[in-house]
Amino acid sequence: MPFTTRRRRLDGMGLPRRVATITLHTSPLDQPGTGDAGGLNVYVAEVSRRLAAAGVEIEIFTRATSSELPPIVEMAPGVLVRHVPAGPYEGLGRDELPGQLCTFSGAVLEAEAHHEPGWYDLVHSHYWLSGQVGSLARMRWGVPLVHSAHTLAKVKNAALADGDKPEPDSRVLGEEQVVADSDLLVANTPAEARQLIDLYGADADRVATVAPGVDLGRFRPGDQRVARRRFGLPEDGTVLLFVGRIQPLKAPDILVRAAAELVSLYPALRSSLTVVVCGGASGNGMGEPAALRRLAAALDVTDLVRFLDPLPPDELSRLYRAADVTVVPSHNESFGLVAVESQACGTPVVAAAVGGLRTAVADGVSGVLVDSHDPRDYARVLGRLIAEPRYRATLGRGGVRHAARFSWQRTADGLLDGYRAAMRQRRGDLTPV
Repeated sequence: MPFTTRRRRLDGMGLPRRVATITLHTSPLDQPGTGDAGGLNVYVAEVSRRLAAAGVEIEIFTRATSSELPPIVEMAPGVLVRHVPAGPYEGLGRDELPGQLCTFSGAVLEAEAHHEPGWYDLVHSHYWLSGQVGSLARMRWGVPLVHSAHTLAKVKNAALADGDKPEPDSRVLGEEQVVADSDLLVANTPAEARQLIDLYGADADRVATVAPGVDLGRFRPGDQRVARRRFGLPEDGTVLLFVGRIQPLKAPDILVRAAAELVSLYPALRSSLTVVVCGGASGNGMGEPAALRRLAAALDVTDLVRFLDPLPPDELSRLYRAADVTVVPSHNESFGLVAVESQACGTPVVAAAVGGLRTAVADGVSGVLVDSHDPRDYARVLGRLIAEPRYRATLGRGGVRHAARFSWQRTADGLLDGYRAAMRQRRGDLTPV
């Protein structure tokens, strides 16, 4: 399938003409909030559109998860998604994907072999599995490899949730290999950049910090009452919101436990409090939502908790507007896209003071960071926000201002700078990135 955009040679600008983007384990076409789809999917989709608008053609390689998927889909002008058959279409967990790396890598190399030499000017891999494929493509094609980790095994293992299993040594080794092979490592925040350097021995001159963004045209303030009517939520009650995959890492159980604490401390809240959990099961399992429902029943708050399936972006923005507070109690986040989206809609955030959430949330300005995972601490903070609507409104206005610092265009511009630097280094100009 040919690109529909005009071909532009950008060599004189130092930009790649065509980038092979590798996202093996999840597709930018998938619905975020369930399976393995989340912020990474949004990131790849949003920046690819903007890179293509700048004249850089993007070909995204992802594993086919259905026999009904066409081999190639044009996601946007200048952006192709290639569905690569590798292993069974369905029921393959992320921990089983390393066994498909050889097949997937062969298909990526074969796609390039059908074109004249130099078809791709650069490879950008997302997540460590894709980095393994990117390392091979870098060697075979003689082009620079830019890698975005999104999450790091050593960081996750240092902050495991109860019931969560540690990342295997094979992933740690794989990440170390990708770090060593990459011409440029893209970190979401300064904290992640420091982790790459301190925990993985990355060369500081080859680490660039480029913050993810938010679609400020879509995620913006609006009428809360109208939004609540959309979802059948009480117009005069208090709505607390969780958005994300239902898994131990994201810790939606903390919000459910905090809600139980709130109605125990303030019994009058029971008649007006609603907790909305918007998301689906992580990976290919179905146990997490059922376990969360059982927890709500055990805590006697079933009547307070409402579950919603993952929503497309326009509907999600309305759900943020419907809430009084969005709660992000994750044990680890490389950035925290949900927090920024919520703040852009004028809804303050109560989040764990971990990882990228320290960047995504301005403590005391756009929300409140909680330095623990104790539901009682969350109940205390949420209780104050519920009792002080003026304080909540101040944080909401601060959230809009804080979110305005992040945009996908700014992210794409930062990546273009990184691409230029990686290509210069690959040509032998050793000026630090």
